[in-house]
Amino acid sequence: MVTKGDWGTKAVITAPLSLESEESDSKYRAPNIIQRVLSLVTNVRPGSDLTRLQLPPQFNIPKSQLQCYGESVYCVGSDMLSKCAGEETSLSRFISVVAWSISTVRPLPFGVAPYNPILGETHHVSRGPLNVLLEQVSHHPPVTALQATDEKDKIELICCQSPVPRFYGTHIETEVAGKRQLKLLDKNETYTMNSPKLVIRFLPVPRVDWLGNVNVRCPESGLEAELTYRGNSFLPRPSVHRSIKGKIFMSSTSQTIYEIDGHWDRTVTAKDIATGKTTIVYNAKEALSGLKTPYVKDPEAVLESESSVVWAEVSRSILQKSWDKAREAKTWIEEWQREIGRERKSKGVEFAPKYFTLSQTKENGWDCLPINKLVPKAPILVD
Repeated sequence: MVTKGDWGTKAVITAPLSLESEESDSKYRAPNIIQRVLSLVTNVRPGSDLTRLQLPPQFNIPKSQLQCYGESVYCVGSDMLSKCAGEETSLSRFISVVAWSISTVRPLPFGVAPYNPILGETHHVSRGPLNVLLEQVSHHPPVTALQATDEKDKIELICCQSPVPRFYGTHIETEVAGKRQLKLLDKNETYTMNSPKLVIRFLPVPRVDWLGNVNVRCPESGLEAELTYRGNSFLPRPSVHRSIKGKIFMSSTSQTIYEIDGHWDRTVTAKDIATGKTTIVYNAKEALSGLKTPYVKDPEAVLESESSVVWAEVSRSILQKSWDKAREAKTWIEEWQREIGRERKSKGVEFAPKYFTLSQTKENGWDCLPINKLVPKAPILVD
């Protein structure tokens, strides 16, 4: 048993996903990962929802999906959110928001995935004045809520995400349903955006891609962006691999102001239609390289529900490649969650999130609203 005060020292926090992740993550992957992945999905029918598929620890990176979502906000090489708030014009702010949206897309190594969060799991990290809090507000279907606030730059970010992975024979496609809403409070501007799809391909070349269309809108300024994330369909082509094409335009007239072009793991440019001038608006090397790992600053304040505590034993075993211990620890967590669910059901009690309210929208999606106006300073920090 771990008592309060020991939770923070028990926590296992691993390096964030970055441009270097695909090479560095191989240190805790099991051998013959391609054969293992194919054997895992052999008996799965095409089109099947994989939400309830239980992965052996050999297929996991040592962190929860909550941590991955959080990292996309608080782990970045440059303070892109503050830049969004600091720009002087609505157009320059919109371009900065588009660049920030691109920065939240991170590379994933083939054949491994983060843990599926348990119900009520939380993740709380601060970077400077930015405080980020996540909670798993639903398990089936999986729904994650995120709130981030920055009192200094008057920023609020609210996200509600529900990944739906499906198997299609030669690939797994995960649609990240839900919306992201970024508010620049002192500018009275709200930006809404969605996420591209995560596609894991087995053939002809094993790889992981972010694909699909992303829309960014700001009703107050009337500006809108349409971005298309592209990847290789068959033969490897550097010009297409991880590329982005799109435009920024006025919603009312559909008049294009900028053309967007580039690669999310390299650079993305914006071409001014009026002048023909091209400017780099996003540099992945600056944003996603050399990222620092969060650390526990105040062990006494770490919650028992914190991701890095819940999965600590599993993560530690994966890093040590002690697969039997990892499997045992992961099975214990899954059984513990089922037992709590059965107990709740026997008492006729519905699960209630601690930090968010959850509702279903008319579009059959989910909406998560924070209960508190501000996220407090976290016991886990990242420099």
